[in-house]
Amino acid sequence: MTVSSSVERVVIIGSGPAGWTAAIYCARANLAPLCVIGVPRSDPAPVLPGGQLMLTTEVENYPGFPTGVTGPELMEHFQRQAKRFGTRICDDDVVSCDFQSRPFVLTLASGQSIRASSVIIATGATANWVGATNELRLATSGGGVSACAVCDGALPVYRGKELAVIGGGDTAMEEATYLTKFASKVYVIHRRDSFRASKVMQDRLFASPNAVAVWNKRLVNVVGDERIEAVELEDTVSGARSTLRVDGLFVAIGHSPATRFLTGSGVSLDEAGYVALSTRSSATNIDGVFAAGDVADAHYRQAVTAAGMGCQAALECERWLAAKGIH
Repeated sequence: MTVSSSVERVVIIGSGPAGWTAAIYCARANLAPLCVIGVPRSDPAPVLPGGQLMLTTEVENYPGFPTGVTGPELMEHFQRQAKRFGTRICDDDVVSCDFQSRPFVLTLASGQSIRASSVIIATGATANWVGATNELRLATSGGGVSACAVCDGALPVYRGKELAVIGGGDTAMEEATYLTKFASKVYVIHRRDSFRASKVMQDRLFASPNAVAVWNKRLVNVVGDERIEAVELEDTVSGARSTLRVDGLFVAIGHSPATRFLTGSGVSLDEAGYVALSTRSSATNIDGVFAAGDVADAHYRQAVTAAGMGCQAALECERWLAAKGIH
């Protein structure tokens, strides 16, 4: 769409569960929100409008879909609902924000700018990948590679199977511990000879008899055509290669919040780069700027919690606009 020169009452940046839910609530409140949804790119992993669910083939834990739904289908439902109530869409990327001016000024990759009375940041976060051969291909095709055990680990395809987790921090311990409930064996593969994770998290994992540590190994290749069959590992000490047969691979080396465009904007970020929210409110440190979803949540990282945060941000934004007399 062509960007209007008028001042938008609310601009939502992002098009995952948080962004679309915020749009639904803002649109139903007659705020005529503009949603800047982003454009497809490789970063180096695929980044698509709709967020991480666009790379998820099967979603079984989102309420309201008793037989499951694919990630892209779910996001299509969100988008259609938001548009039904009058949400307008801008298929561009926000590259910088001026929150010192009133109204705010958002600069787009196309060179155009948007002026806004309020902004909801819902740009999410992207999983960090190892970069091994076939890793992303099998992750995006539903071939048994995932970056979220809590999202996918309970699927029937992984139950009773031998699985591998890549990582050595608390996230890897949490993901592996979750998988021990369903898998016959869980290998935790780490490139060093000790984990970075807290002692309590390690103890919790290795209290399970089906958890196995694999030390000093680096993932170099995911073996399999349509589905994963094994992982090829390289010893970080000797350089020797080995193959470990597994039926699923979960990469747990962290996420990167999509906050690069906020550099110099004045929005407070935490040490990991997530938007800092000091209370349960969605309000940032800048009056009139709100945040929702994985861009401000490094803990839960679930579609349903992101949607809930999107609702919260929209309600708080609506009340803020009313208090300012902006209708």
